[in-house]
Amino acid sequence: MKSGLVLEGGGMRGVYTGGVLEKLLEEKLFVDYIVGVSAGACNASSYVSRQNGRNHKVTIGYVHHPDYISVKNLLLKRELFGMNLIFDEIPNLLEPFDYSNFHDATEEFFVGTTDCMTGEAVYFEKHGHTENFLTIVRASSSIPLMAQPVEYHGRLLMDGGLADPLPIRKALSDGVTKPIIILTKEKGYRKKRNSFARIVPAFYRQFPGIIASLENWADRYNETMEMIEGLEEEGKVLVIQPSAHFKVNGMERDPKKLTQLYNQGYQDVGFKMEDIRRFIEK
Repeated sequence: MKSGLVLEGGGMRGVYTGGVLEKLLEEKLFVDYIVGVSAGACNASSYVSRQNGRNHKVTIGYVHHPDYISVKNLLLKRELFGMNLIFDEIPNLLEPFDYSNFHDATEEFFVGTTDCMTGEAVYFEKHGHTENFLTIVRASSSIPLMAQPVEYHGRLLMDGGLADPLPIRKALSDGVTKPIIILTKEKGYRKKRNSFARIVPAFYRQFPGIIASLENWADRYNETMEMIEGLEEEGKVLVIQPSAHFKVNGMERDPKKLTQLYNQGYQDVGFKMEDIRRFIEK
């Protein structure tokens, strides 16, 4: 048996995942394997480093920092989120990331990114990239039109949620037999094709992989959700997702709304702790 966590992205909706992982940390419930993209990978990093409360501090605690989400940054740097603040100043100065604990943690931890030229999903595992891991997480969190591509290992990389928004297939292919999937949308949610995909080609002609990934992004997400729901009915996966609908978008800045969603994640997984233990152990 091999237990694992599968974490989707979702921008600021990722605070739900932060609440779930906080409860798992408190319960000292750890798994053999983790795979995440974008906000899922960000939250998983503090779980792997065993830092209670850190996810709340670095998201909700900094949401009103002038550089955290800034239209000015978007106009001047083409970065809505302050990527240097989030992936350099916060982890290295303001809310220190425990690199030692992170390095010593035994679980496999994969972060998904998207190759800007080919559109393929590219995964990196922490044990081979510990010193540069936050660079990889930054790449996975670099949403088109809101951040710049990140160069790493000879590739230009962006948002991991484009190529593989729900990386359950990656987990299964890596031998995970007990996958726990943490979603940031309520049951029954499906993506709709939106105008975002139509305007990207005007800005990313030099990155054909990003354009190609966005063309069928919604269909790929929805097909994977159908797969997940089928596996859930068969008892082959355990899904944790918001038990109530929250009007929180990926760029939400209201700390009250974000705290409610974070607390919902904490509570939802709290009600499922016995189910989780039985699922992992059976």
